[in-house]
Amino acid sequence: MGANSSSISELPENEYLQKLSGSEPISENDPFWNQLLSFSFTTPTNSADLKLLEEATISVCKSLVEKNPRTGNLGSLIKVFLSRTKELKISAECQNHLFIWQAHNALFIICCLLKVFISQMSEEELQLHFTYEEKAGPSSYGTECEDLIEELLCCLIQLIVEIPLLDITYSISLEAVTTLIVFLSCQLFHKEILRESIIHRYLMHGRCLPYTSRLVKTLLYNFIRQERSPPPGAHVFQQQTDGGGLLYGIASGVATGLWTVFTLGGVGSKSSAQLEQCSPLASQSLLLLLVLANLTDAPDIPNPYRQAIMSFKNTQDNTAFSSSNPHAFQINFNSLYTALCEQQKSDQATLLLYMLLHQNSNMRTYVLARTDIENLVLPILEILYHVEERNSHHVYMALIILLILTEDDGFNRSIHEVILKNITWYAERVLTEISLGSLLILVVIRTIQYNMTRTRDKYLHTNCLAALANMSAQFRSLHQYAAQRIISLFSLLSKKHNKVLEQATQSLRGSLGSNDSPLPDYHFWEMSDCLHFSETKLRHAQDLNVIEEVIRMMLEIINSCLTNSLHHNPNLVYALLYKRDLFEQFRTHPSFQDIMQNIDLVISFFSSRLEQAGAELSVERVLEIIKQGAVALPKDRLRKFPELKFKYVEEEQPEEFFIPYVWSLVYNSAVALYWNPRDIQLFTMDSG
Repeated sequence: MGANSSSISELPENEYLQKLSGSEPISENDPFWNQLLSFSFTTPTNSADLKLLEEATISVCKSLVEKNPRTGNLGSLIKVFLSRTKELKISAECQNHLFIWQAHNALFIICCLLKVFISQMSEEELQLHFTYEEKAGPSSYGTECEDLIEELLCCLIQLIVEIPLLDITYSISLEAVTTLIVFLSCQLFHKEILRESIIHRYLMHGRCLPYTSRLVKTLLYNFIRQERSPPPGAHVFQQQTDGGGLLYGIASGVATGLWTVFTLGGVGSKSSAQLEQCSPLASQSLLLLLVLANLTDAPDIPNPYRQAIMSFKNTQDNTAFSSSNPHAFQINFNSLYTALCEQQKSDQATLLLYMLLHQNSNMRTYVLARTDIENLVLPILEILYHVEERNSHHVYMALIILLILTEDDGFNRSIHEVILKNITWYAERVLTEISLGSLLILVVIRTIQYNMTRTRDKYLHTNCLAALANMSAQFRSLHQYAAQRIISLFSLLSKKHNKVLEQATQSLRGSLGSNDSPLPDYHFWEMSDCLHFSETKLRHAQDLNVIEEVIRMMLEIINSCLTNSLHHNPNLVYALLYKRDLFEQFRTHPSFQDIMQNIDLVISFFSSRLEQAGAELSVERVLEIIKQGAVALPKDRLRKFPELKFKYVEEEQPEEFFIPYVWSLVYNSAVALYWNPRDIQLFTMDSG
């Protein structure tokens, strides 16, 4: 079949679509459904194709919205699909292509219609459309008590968790996941976070609830397995010699005009090479999992999907499940860990890793015990290294993952024992051999410096410094370049401090009305002085406060390393001595005097030993003197400070951040889903 714009333009006039959306009710037993559902196509694979399809069929959808209260044809279509799904498992086992093919086509049409319905009406109106039935009389409501929404949702979940994943079932499994995402997409059309949703209520109660853990487990395994879609045509019905001729004849007769549009796909926003390497089902399953995990709690129960994610265990864990958690299950942690390591280039995989480390203590313990932790940490560092190319949310998630990992002392020790060779993506300097710990320090410091010059995001600064602080007591055998960058960052902060201080001083002098007025020492400025500031001048004072907080933290990090592992870090002492003049101005500063005592003592002690050794010392000789001095320095002369330990804590109402973020990922990354950007209310397009 061909596919071109003229075919798409003919869609609204197609007789089968006109009948579906027309004024005449169609019984679920009508032969029409066999005709409607007997088409062959390649499912569209990108939003550009679906945009064309949606624009061409919008008049059909509008007509169906208008006529459905009288005809109930949407309900009839759904019942036709439901009746076909009852035999899907047997059909898969018997390789009944025809049956699966028609069920898939029915679900594809339902999904397309639902997406338009949900974008154009409230959930209450949508619910009404599911209650309309074909009636002989004027009444528009069915007399049966069945709830088609719940039945369809439950059927989709059963399809995902029970139908074996084969070439012939791949497309319908993917369509079921996609349709669940579409069902939940009402959030896209609300600025506020939905806390009371009809669809959420169905998914968290009643018939859907018992499937919670199985659904989460299946979606995780879809992500783990990364099954690629079968070759084009593998799922399309082919004429068989043992019957099926009538329906095949129907398919051949009607697969023109309307259905030629469905040969779109395989070209568009992704190259064929990219498509070959990705798994649409894995990608879509991960998006659905993130959406489900971030639903707000119901008034009467916490989100069961989040509960399942928080509590699942390793298949090798034989301890009993808690009776208080009905949603617990087991999964292969090794396979999950491997998939997480391999997929970190996507926001979705990084967000999943964050959720698992933050919320599932079993998974966090397992990850921290791995002896190949570099396989997970290196992709995270690469995200941070390429900060210019990543969106801010992805960078935040990567950074918070590092912060969570650095809360563990075992992690902080082990990363200095992992030696890496030739880090090709690190461009500033050739790193032929470096420890994972030193590389982590380099990347975090680079992120701080990038933030200082570009985004000036205090949240980013805080988390970077917290990660360094957590590691500082365990610094071991720092690479000379890592040690240099620590001191270089302090140098940059010192220059920034002096510049901001000069601006603040000029602002205060200006507010006093004279350039010759004597100024109090900036250490002892009173609040009354600040009252004279204009908004601009106040900003200088605030900038000074922020930069001094950062300087204080950097001094604490250096101090922590010196007091806990000085003898393990001669390169840091060397860099400290080389730039000793930097620290002079902070010795008497009231904000830094206490923390400077140890640093000042170390500088003085080693400077004295170097002076005694004479002039013109080689780098090797200086390092040798430092190593000898580290042994000789009495440890009791260094003042003890409280251990630097920072723990990640989610903000209050984290859903205000995560729900728009997750839906922006769905909007930008979902396979074969398109929404008109003008309809989106949850986030602005530049934040997606």
